[in-house]
Amino acid sequence: MTLPLRRPGRALGLLPAGTRVTENTADPLWPARLAGDLRKLSADWQESAEVCADAAWAARAAGNSVLGLLHPGQVTATGLDPVTARTYRHLYFSGLRYDFRCAALQSLAEPLLESERGPLDCYSRALYAFALLGQSRPEGLAVMDEVLDEAGDHAKTLHVLLHGLWLGLDLDQGAQRLLALSTRPPLHSATDPIVAFRRAGALRRLGHYDASLAAIDRALDLLPPGDTTVHADLVRERSLTATARDLHHHLLVPGGTPT
Repeated sequence: MTLPLRRPGRALGLLPAGTRVTENTADPLWPARLAGDLRKLSADWQESAEVCADAAWAARAAGNSVLGLLHPGQVTATGLDPVTARTYRHLYFSGLRYDFRCAALQSLAEPLLESERGPLDCYSRALYAFALLGQSRPEGLAVMDEVLDEAGDHAKTLHVLLHGLWLGLDLDQGAQRLLALSTRPPLHSATDPIVAFRRAGALRRLGHYDASLAAIDRALDLLPPGDTTVHADLVRERSLTATARDLHHHLLVPGGTPT
């Protein structure tokens, strides 16, 4: 977990909050405990996003999804302090994102966007954009552009948008937009296996099969040992690209018949 440093020693206070969650996701009260930790630290939206995204992923991987601990009413409840409300929103929206529940995420986010409680933070709006992009809703592109104007180089936010472009189909210039976004700092780093994975999918859609295979092979090399879930996703992407390339080459052979 890489946390933005707002003042000296800031990360030293935030890292334990996330570590307590990732090491004990079986505790059904961890979302409330995390909200309390972030409230004490007066965490901003970037810091909340960093901690909550990783916590939601770790809990899901351990079979303790936050979707089974929080309910929508807690996410939309009035009367919560701003940090707690944002923590619950970041956790629950992230859980929906990781399960690809785009329609549910959209239906939960839109009433909040239209409420009089003030604008949602940038990361929450990025997750809303993901929900639209993942359903191939063209209005998601406009929401994405608005988020990009505010997100700066916040990696977690950019990854959410990259994920939405990767999941969506038939978006206007969707693959090209994904490739362009992947070159934006800090995603342009050559050391992120997820960025290479997303790029591979976009290149496959554009018919650049050899470049796609090179990207997925790079992702496999960069992936830390033991990450079996993501490794399986990369292997599936490689198999899909190799099959698409072979079919393409077969169709180019005069008289060839696809099988």
